[in-house]
Amino acid sequence: MIRFDARLDVERLDEVPALARQAEDAGITALWTSEASHDPFLPLVLAAEHTRRLELGTSIAVAFPRSPMVTAYLAWDLAALSEGRFLLGLGTQVRAHNERRFSVPWGPPVPRLREYVLALRAIWTAWQEGTPLRFEGQHYRHTLMTPFFDPGPLPHPHIPVQLAAVNPALCRLAGEVADGLHVHPFHTVSYIREVILPALREGARRAGRDPAEVPLVTSAFVVTGETPAAVAAARDAVRGELAFYASTRAYRPVLTLHGWEEVGQHLGRLAAAGRWAEMGRLLTDEMLEAFVVVGSYDELPGRLRARRPLIPSVPRERRRSRRPHRLRRPRQVARRPARPRRPTSSSRAPIAAPRTTSRAAAGPAAPCRPSC
Repeated sequence: MIRFDARLDVERLDEVPALARQAEDAGITALWTSEASHDPFLPLVLAAEHTRRLELGTSIAVAFPRSPMVTAYLAWDLAALSEGRFLLGLGTQVRAHNERRFSVPWGPPVPRLREYVLALRAIWTAWQEGTPLRFEGQHYRHTLMTPFFDPGPLPHPHIPVQLAAVNPALCRLAGEVADGLHVHPFHTVSYIREVILPALREGARRAGRDPAEVPLVTSAFVVTGETPAAVAAARDAVRGELAFYASTRAYRPVLTLHGWEEVGQHLGRLAAAGRWAEMGRLLTDEMLEAFVVVGSYDELPGRLRARRPLIPSVPRERRRSRRPHRLRRPRQVARRPARPRRPTSSSRAPIAAPRTTSRAAAGPAAPCRPSC
């Protein structure tokens, strides 16, 4: 069964309701936001209000600029509004962005992110079960929660926490504590097979977990068009974006696996000098083929499947092969009446186990789950 995700990429929040309804009507399974030039949570509030079935997630929100308490409130309210459809995707970003863009201190990200996830769950458990909040770690301490600040329990309290990971240490952490692993679009099939999956499985084994509990979530670079000329033009255009990622030290392990580390170092020097226009020319056709799915509209589904060789081991009902879907803003869309709010439950139930989904999982031979 072919199922679709889409990225909710808007410049104005008033565009969200119509796009979200269009996505749901088109059969899209989930909408994802990212933390780039806009806040990733605000669009999901509107999307939750104007849809009934879509899963809604951040891919990803940067963790460290927000305390676990701030993120816990955001996620809890979105879970309530969406009636359990919210997925929290978190990432560390790189040191420069934390220190120089967000103005937050930087340290070893793995132990801090582990505590972050554990703190979130401790806070949510306190709200759901009415128990005292006592979380004390090396990086975060949450020991105060009075009734005035407690939002109370939810009928659907399990919020999946998924982590973005490139290097093996973060992949192991995802295997230990996360409900999913977001693979960066700057990846290759070989990197998933040889680096990401083995590290994820190792982390899961350390924690006594089944790796199948940790699905992979990813998007892919796709070059497509109606005609060969359009495909060729798009192919040239994507080189610049790939070169940007290849110039970043955080993504260097992907290049190293393929023996392209020197290209990455050269690109890093060009980026530091501001010579952006020259960078795309350093990417060879071989590199492009490794990172990008290229084909016409008719060719694209088959070529996406060919890039996911791990699919055959997954039962048919759990397969998710997704093509990119670009949401178009309709000229006129009737506004759906807002749903009545659910009455607040006065009883507190324990946080439920992770819900069963049809996502492909990272077991012995698990595919990635594109969210294009």
